[in-house]
Amino acid sequence: MDLLLLIVIVLAVVWQRKTSQRLARIEDELAALKAGIVAAPPAAPEAEEPLIAHASSSAQRDGQDLEQVPLPVDAAAREVTAAQEDAAPAAKQPPRETFESSFGARWTVWIGGIALALGGIFLIRYTIESGLLGPAARLALASIFGVALFAAGELVRRRALPKISERYSNAMIPGALVAAGAVTLLGTIYAAHANYGFIGPALAFGLLGLVSLATLGVSLLHGQALAGLGLIASLVTPALVATTAPDATVLFGFLAIVWLASALASRIRGWLRLPALADLGLACWAIVYLFNTEGADPLPPVFALLVMIAGTGFVWPGTAIGHLDDVGAGWRRRLLRRRPMGLGIAVSVATLLPAMAMLAVWDTQAVDAAFAAAALIAALAALGAGRRYAVWPTLLSAVGAVAVVTLIAMTRLNYAPAEAGLSGPLYAFTAEILISLLLGSIYILLGLVFLKHHGRNEENLGAVWAVLMSAVPVTLAIISFLNFGLLTFDWRHGTYGIALGAVLLAAALWQFRKASTEEKDRPANLLVLGSFVALAFALHPLTSGLTTTILLAFLGFAYAVAARWRRWPALPWAMNFALLLIFLRIAWDPTLVGPAELGTVPFWNALLPGYGIPALIAVVAAYDLRRWPGLRARNLLQALASLMPLLAVAILARHAMNGGVLDDRLPSLGEQSIYTLLTIGFSATLMTLDRRAPSRVFRYGSMIAGVIATFNVLSMHIFVLNPYFSGEGTGSWPIVNLLLIGYLLPALAYGGLAIYARDKRPNPYVMMLALGGAVLGFLWATLSVRRFWQGENIADWKGFLANETYTYSVVWLLIGVALLALGSRLHARSLRLASAILVMVTVLKVFLIDMSNLEGILRALSFIGLGAVLIGIGLFYQKILARPSPQTVQALPEQRTKP
Repeated sequence: MDLLLLIVIVLAVVWQRKTSQRLARIEDELAALKAGIVAAPPAAPEAEEPLIAHASSSAQRDGQDLEQVPLPVDAAAREVTAAQEDAAPAAKQPPRETFESSFGARWTVWIGGIALALGGIFLIRYTIESGLLGPAARLALASIFGVALFAAGELVRRRALPKISERYSNAMIPGALVAAGAVTLLGTIYAAHANYGFIGPALAFGLLGLVSLATLGVSLLHGQALAGLGLIASLVTPALVATTAPDATVLFGFLAIVWLASALASRIRGWLRLPALADLGLACWAIVYLFNTEGADPLPPVFALLVMIAGTGFVWPGTAIGHLDDVGAGWRRRLLRRRPMGLGIAVSVATLLPAMAMLAVWDTQAVDAAFAAAALIAALAALGAGRRYAVWPTLLSAVGAVAVVTLIAMTRLNYAPAEAGLSGPLYAFTAEILISLLLGSIYILLGLVFLKHHGRNEENLGAVWAVLMSAVPVTLAIISFLNFGLLTFDWRHGTYGIALGAVLLAAALWQFRKASTEEKDRPANLLVLGSFVALAFALHPLTSGLTTTILLAFLGFAYAVAARWRRWPALPWAMNFALLLIFLRIAWDPTLVGPAELGTVPFWNALLPGYGIPALIAVVAAYDLRRWPGLRARNLLQALASLMPLLAVAILARHAMNGGVLDDRLPSLGEQSIYTLLTIGFSATLMTLDRRAPSRVFRYGSMIAGVIATFNVLSMHIFVLNPYFSGEGTGSWPIVNLLLIGYLLPALAYGGLAIYARDKRPNPYVMMLALGGAVLGFLWATLSVRRFWQGENIADWKGFLANETYTYSVVWLLIGVALLALGSRLHARSLRLASAILVMVTVLKVFLIDMSNLEGILRALSFIGLGAVLIGIGLFYQKILARPSPQTVQALPEQRTKP
């Protein structure tokens, strides 16, 4: 290894010498070229005129009509100067780097620096193995060698060519020499402490830190690579010094000084990678300390991390770097990629990971770690509010706040302090509630600060802060309320929600006063929505059950009514959000008051006000905002207002038909028929509303309702709930029975809706409705025949009777003829097609089933009846086809008038 290292060093020196000679020749040639350009006489003005004339004549030869007018002398000179200035940047661009230049000018420097550092280490090792010198002499020689490398680096730097320094800034020979000297001195100090015990831990720590900081300081002259070496040496220094009584305050105080030194160096030289490395190094030390120290004190690492956050905001990059957006990208992409993006992500990660680590090793008997983690999150959010480029600290701090409060809740729920006594959990977790609500309040304060200083110039980031001002406090309050609050009545969280809503509404009013146009101020409108969300949260700890649902509807209606005086786009959205929250509450508990509290009296129970009052308020709000210019908010409100009454009636019907019990059991055919009828009526209602006040919601909503009703028919009425398959009894009355409710009434409703939808909806949709009604009517007639012969129970296991089979053929033919006549009268091609399909099915049945199953007179009557009906249908169609069309009838008088 020593021989190989020697060979590498010799080759590096030889190659470096050849490279230096080549660079010297290049320098001489550049100097000669510069001298020639300076000594060249200026061109005569007369020499430019032939060039201009030649250009004009060339343009004329190309077919362009140009006048050959010579330019003035000063104008020509200005053009030549401008051309030289345009060509100057191209001349300043460095030539493309080749393998030879990379190896000769860069790799040799790096390898040479490593070789020198290893040479110093191997020299110490050789003297140890050979026993030539004592430990003190060896360490002294190594120190002299390291100082000599430092001095050599500075000497070479002063005599190096500026051009070479600029081009090879990350592979400068002086920097390599200084780095080798730094490594030698660090190794010498460590050996003096760890191997020989010449110096104690305090002195060793001080000397190692001094050399590291000196290397970091010298890096201002030698580049960022040497600064990275000094930073890494500084971060490793505490790990190299072993002590029996480690002091966390001294450790993180030293790390804070190292971070500040790297930040100052980065500010002077404009470095971006070094501070990111310093952030991550400090975070690693904090995590290692927390996980490897029993009963770790969170204050020292928090102090160092706060120094890091404050230094990022005030030292580097501070205000020295403005945000530079990517031109041509979307506003979201420009916002997320604001420079320096890497520093923002680095400081955010370096803050969040130690904060999570504090809670992971948290002693639940104390809340110091919880307050410390919350303080770090708040400081990171303050960095985001104070600097316009700190988009990632803003967003990641919000995520960290939610994560911190969630971890606090998960950790503390397993610990109930004995002093709680009879006061309940609300007073047992006072500190945890305070942390949650206080951290949310800090976001409100920081958001107001940002909007005040940067709101006018930063609308997109201002919108982000407007969202966080409400989303983060409400989310933290919800987590605190669900884990530490009283679900029946909690005045702390309720009061906090009311105060939060009031502050956000006041902030919105303040923001609107500064805005030129209220309709387009996004932060202000988002604050309005935030105030609604906060007040909606306040209703839950202060009220419960039915009262909360009704008050949510009134709260949204209050915002909707306010749109009469304030044309804020957010106001109708508040009503939409209220209805969506009501739908969520219904999905969580359809009874609204609990199954035990829900009465069994049909219709007159808690469901009537719980569903009916919000439905009525939604309809009134939609009518009041029917001319609102915002189409999205208006359409969504109309859709929700249309669904609420349908949902209310359906729930009341289900409760009534299930004996006062509201559960998830499969509905009966009668109950499902009511739902189908409601959906069809809902479609007709929306169609009527669309005719009076055209709206996309009414137009498409009516068709969606029709499709849903058809899906119910195909899935439930025909197959799942069909009494033929399910075996459900049809009732003892001959006409008014389950078949009437399940098939005939929906068939008539489908037919009426199809007639009403003609010329108002697309023809395929109308045909779907007509065919759906025809299928239901056919099933009613068929199942009624089976009930006539089989009795109240028409299950499939009973088989078929001969008379029953013959009756099917007769009834089907009658239905086919009736559909044909009705389709001809109404000019409904869909009904005529249904008639043709039904007649074809009857023909197949007669020939395939009746011929084999029927005997005697029934078989003869079946075929005779079929033949007569088919002949009549053929005669009917012949008359229709022979009838002249309206166009022909209009043309006949004209033909008679012609000669």
